[in-house]
Amino acid sequence: MNTPDAALRDSETCVRARYAADPAMSRGREFGEPGGGVRGPRSAFQRDRDRVIHSIAFRRMKHKAQVFVAPYGDHYRTRLTHSLEVAQVGRVIARSLGLDEDLTEALCLAHDIGHAPFGHAGEDALDAALGGHGGFDHNAHTLRVLMRLESPYCTHDGLNLSWEMLEGLAKHNGPVPTDAKLPWALEELDRAFPFDLGRWPSLEAQVAAVADDIAYDNHDIEDGLRAGFIELDQLLAMDFIADQWRAIERRFPGTPRERLQRELVRGQIGWMVNDVIAETKGRIASEGIETAHDVREAGMALSGFSRGVTEAERVLKRFMYDHVYYHPAQKRTAELAVDLLKNLHGAYAADPALLPDDWQAALPKAQPARARHIADFLAGMTDRFAIRQYTALFGPPPEELSNV
Repeated sequence: MNTPDAALRDSETCVRARYAADPAMSRGREFGEPGGGVRGPRSAFQRDRDRVIHSIAFRRMKHKAQVFVAPYGDHYRTRLTHSLEVAQVGRVIARSLGLDEDLTEALCLAHDIGHAPFGHAGEDALDAALGGHGGFDHNAHTLRVLMRLESPYCTHDGLNLSWEMLEGLAKHNGPVPTDAKLPWALEELDRAFPFDLGRWPSLEAQVAAVADDIAYDNHDIEDGLRAGFIELDQLLAMDFIADQWRAIERRFPGTPRERLQRELVRGQIGWMVNDVIAETKGRIASEGIETAHDVREAGMALSGFSRGVTEAERVLKRFMYDHVYYHPAQKRTAELAVDLLKNLHGAYAADPALLPDDWQAALPKAQPARARHIADFLAGMTDRFAIRQYTALFGPPPEELSNV
């Protein structure tokens, strides 16, 4: 088994690959900018990253749930800290493969920006509230936030990110079948600035997607252990984790278990990162990939886990769903969060005067735009702001949500 530092040593010697996305060859931005939008020496992808980091939507992620309602406890991940960890993993892989690190990082940082409060429970609530108006999809809403709602500029809506950045987010899980029923937000935005949905995205986007899996697979283990939802002995029933644990015990005899558990998470991440790098290099070589165009025309994912690690990762995911994500306490919190957001949406729909003045002023008169506008407001809320708004209208929420 490779050491976790092997990928880093390899990455330090890498040069830019021909199949990397090239900011100088970007397909551009939806809206033209004076002087091409250049300020100083930054590339187009560096500007994308900086625009995301400086956005209000990015800052709000610090109080949006990753797994546990934020801030359930100071040591649990939030959407923001998760995104930072994904970016760290993504940059290591991108550097080792000779990819554009700035585009990879920007995609990692922005990939969850469209999440509603309370994680996937919040998404379920808004999807139900918009059942007659097109529903709600957090991936499509990420693009809606970045292209229309987050608007700090005087000349256009949105952050006006590069095409490569936006298409990487649009194809979060690979190409979108051209005959598929698209989420309404994605359909509208694709019509305005087509994302070439039927083709694979850049390798940078593919790396960002697998970095997301690596980060939450392993960091959610740490949070699950901290919450008491899972025990180490349960994890050790999985052979690939037991192998890591035995190796760590041999390396660090007599070390407190809490430190060994954190070393286990680090080891798991290193194992997965090294596997992705080796597997991606193998696929690039076997498919004869030489240019960024070749990446899009490959007809397959070029970045991912090997067959063995793919199966191990599936086993781990099933375990996490059974013992953490669908833990009775989590299911109860999710049910309460769904009710809270449904009640808020219903209250604002019945009496728009409850909305802040600027949201009232922009409220469309006709459906479905009217219901979607209210959902935009709710989706932008943090966990604790949603609870404050609920408390102001309905009184304190159930105890499971009142500690926020």
